[in-house]
Amino acid sequence: MLVFGSKNPVRRSATLCKAGGARIGAPKRLLFELRASLDFYRLYEDKIKECDKIIETFLIKYAPPIEVTADEQKQLKTHRKRAGKHAPGFNLSRLAYQYFRTDLFAVSGISYNTVLCLLTSLGHDIHKFPNAKSFACWLGLVPNNKVSGGKVISNRRPSGRNTIAKALRHAANSIGNQKDHELTPFFKRIAFKKGRIAAIIATARKLAVIIWNMLTKAEAYHKERVEVNGEKQRAVQLKHLDKKLHALQLSKEELDRLVAKHSLSVT
Repeated sequence: MLVFGSKNPVRRSATLCKAGGARIGAPKRLLFELRASLDFYRLYEDKIKECDKIIETFLIKYAPPIEVTADEQKQLKTHRKRAGKHAPGFNLSRLAYQYFRTDLFAVSGISYNTVLCLLTSLGHDIHKFPNAKSFACWLGLVPNNKVSGGKVISNRRPSGRNTIAKALRHAANSIGNQKDHELTPFFKRIAFKKGRIAAIIATARKLAVIIWNMLTKAEAYHKERVEVNGEKQRAVQLKHLDKKLHALQLSKEELDRLVAKHSLSVT
C-alpha cells in the first residue's frame, strides 16, 4: 500500500525505509513489514543471480569446443527475443547454439525458459531417441491408448512431471493466443474439435517434433514448411467439403442461401 502508484516499487520502498516513514505518518508495524519485504526481495534477487551464474558455469564447462563464427552470431542476433523478467542473466542463445548447432529461438513461441529446460534436461542426449515419436512419447505428449477387443477403452496421457513437456505446453498456449503464427491454424482447428486443452497438448507435441528434427539434423527452422503443411491440410478439407456438397446435390438456390447464411462471398 505504501508503494502504490510508484513506477519503481523497490526504489520507492527503499526511500520510505530510509525516511523512517515520518513524512507519510506510517505506523511502525507497517514500516517494519515494508523493510522486511524489501530485504527478502533483494535476498531472492541475489540468490537468483547466484543460481544463474552456477548454471552458466556448468553449461560452459560441458559445452562442445565449437567456435561460433561471425555470420552465425549475426544470425543469432536476428532471432534474439526480448528478455523478460524470467530470462537468465547470461547469453543463452550462444550457449544453446554451441550445444545444438541450430538456433531454437527461430521458432516463434520458444522462450528462454524452454531452451534452458532443453539444455539442462537433455544436453547431448537428444540422439538417444531414434525418432520424433519416441521423443514425444518420453515427454508424455502422446495418448496412451489402451485397446481391448479391438476398441480403445482409454487414451489418457500418462501422468508425469516432465519439465520440458511443461515448457512446451506453455509455448503452445502462447501460440494459441497469437494471430500470425504458422501453427495458429493448427491450434484453432484442434481447439474447435476437442477443446483448448487438447489443442495445447497437440501443439506441444508438434513443437517437440520440430525441435527433434532441428536438433538431430542440425538444421535451421523452416517456417515455410509448416505453412505449406497448413495449406495442404486446408486443401484436404476443401476436397472433403466438395465431396459432401456433391453428395447432397444442392440446387443453386439452396447453395446461395447457405452461402448468404454464413456471410461468405463467392467469386
